[in-house]
Amino acid sequence: MIDSLVNAEKRYDELAQLLASPEVTSDYEEMIRLARERSELQELVETYHRYRATEAELDDARALLAEDGQDPEMAEMIQDEVARLETQLEKLEQALRLMLLPTDPNDSKNVIVEIRAGTGGDEAGLFAADLFRMYSRWSEAQRYKIEMLSNNETGIGGFKEVIFSVRGQGAYSRLKYESGVHRVQRVPSTESQGRIHTSTATVAVLPEMTEVEVDVSANDIRIDVFRAGGPGGQSVNTTDSAVRITHIPTGLVVQCQDEKSQLQNRARAMQILRARLYAAEMDRQMAEQTEARRSQVGSGERSEKVRTYNFPQNRVTDHRIGLTLHRLDAILEGDLDELIEALISNEQAERLASLSDGNEE
Repeated sequence: MIDSLVNAEKRYDELAQLLASPEVTSDYEEMIRLARERSELQELVETYHRYRATEAELDDARALLAEDGQDPEMAEMIQDEVARLETQLEKLEQALRLMLLPTDPNDSKNVIVEIRAGTGGDEAGLFAADLFRMYSRWSEAQRYKIEMLSNNETGIGGFKEVIFSVRGQGAYSRLKYESGVHRVQRVPSTESQGRIHTSTATVAVLPEMTEVEVDVSANDIRIDVFRAGGPGGQSVNTTDSAVRITHIPTGLVVQCQDEKSQLQNRARAMQILRARLYAAEMDRQMAEQTEARRSQVGSGERSEKVRTYNFPQNRVTDHRIGLTLHRLDAILEGDLDELIEALISNEQAERLASLSDGNEE
């Protein structure tokens, strides 16, 4: 760990010198790139400096404690200081280990979220709409921007499917844990006997990919245009504005019809297709690394039940980490941070444990 920290400190100082050089100050793009790299290292280096200062203080306190002829009261005070510094040093070391863990290259990306009604008929569609509202409220609180990409309504206020993007720094790092099957237990509004029903919806969180990151050859896709259906503006049902893109090698199909412009629908469909192709490739690679997959917080597979929302008990349970919170009403209003932070902490702990096991071997 120390070698990594020393190298990070050297690079941090080197970047400061580079940013002051005439060659860099005259190249705006290079200056931005180097400034971003230095900013990413700043917290790590400052924490390392605090670690070294605390370590030096602890050495001095231990040396003072070891001196002969100490006054008992003074010795007790020094002993308390040693204990305090040892605790502080341990916390700083833990923080540094977390900072040195490899980061997910997609963590800073915007995301595309796909919610689909599962088992439960109309009630599943209403639950899908509840989840969409929950994520929308959470995103607004984070000052992220929501953009609807595609939706298929049930006609009673629910969704068979809704696809939207969430744009903001670190959106994927926070929302990636939401992938999987979400289950609701409640009495549907259509239930006259007051019986509790169980319904599900699937959530997929995909990092948004650029054309450079996922290159889709024109020869690999078939594009069909047709008239959009459902409610809309003047052009709906009168012009061929809806777009369906089929990725021939994989059979993936994406359809968009929410925009009046065929070009806009095509751009959105390609945006969704790139994200799905990237996710499919990641799933394939993860399937080949079963040991690595077991060390993660859930596999992210849509078949995996990740969370239950129980209305009668005002309870939400995340099955991956065994966390139960009795404030479902607040969570459905977008107060997701406690769940997200717990999932992040659990993943970090498992990764640190995995790293320690590997070092012991």
